[in-house]
Amino acid sequence: VQLAESGGGSVQSGGSLILSCTASGWMYSSNCKAWFRQAPGKEREGVAAIDSDGSALYADSVKGRFTISLDNAKKMLYLQMNSLKPEDTAMYYCAADALGCGLDYEYNYWGQGTQVTVSS
Repeated sequence: VQLAESGGGSVQSGGSLILSCTASGWMYSSNCKAWFRQAPGKEREGVAAIDSDGSALYADSVKGRFTISLDNAKKMLYLQMNSLKPEDTAMYYCAADALGCGLDYEYNYWGQGTQVTVSS
């Protein structure tokens, strides 16, 4: 099982980015998938999670600004990030396969991360 993120970069406050996560090696459609982030000196936090039927949930800090989506046919997971703020600066990771679907579960598979930097 392998996950690989892409799409990170540097953007000014108020800008947008789309993160992508490609997956291989397992029955992609059967698992919950999520995005997490970790800023320097801070603990990792859940950003958004999506079930196989498309049901999504978000951290309060990103609600209304971020959208998680998936394309099962392409085995791709996305995170559309709008109205970015400097506090969104972090390494972003995609994750898959947990006992439940949410931001408080332990996920078994992780990507290497992609850096998002938002300047004011």
